Amino acid sequence: MAEIILQIAVVLIFFSIVFGVLRLVIGRTTIDRVVAIDMLTVVTISLIALYAHISGRFVYIDVALVYGLLSFLAVLAIARFLEKGP
Repeated sequence: MAEIILQIAVVLIFFSIVFGVLRLVIGRTTIDRVVAIDMLTVVTISLIALYAHISGRFVYIDVALVYGLLSFLAVLAIARFLEKGP
């Protein structure tokens, strides 16, 4: 039963990657693209956590946490830059 749930999670993560890339390509404004990149980082964090669970090496959870923190700081920096304007 757990393997079925993990397979469903992998399929859902794959679809969210596809939709995130579509939003990144089709996005009309810079803000749309920044949100798409932020969503892709969240999906990547969930992929890292899923891999940590499957492989049994929970050190990857620390990697996912650091990646999430850096992603948050990057989005804040981009938001400050876009707020000031060119």
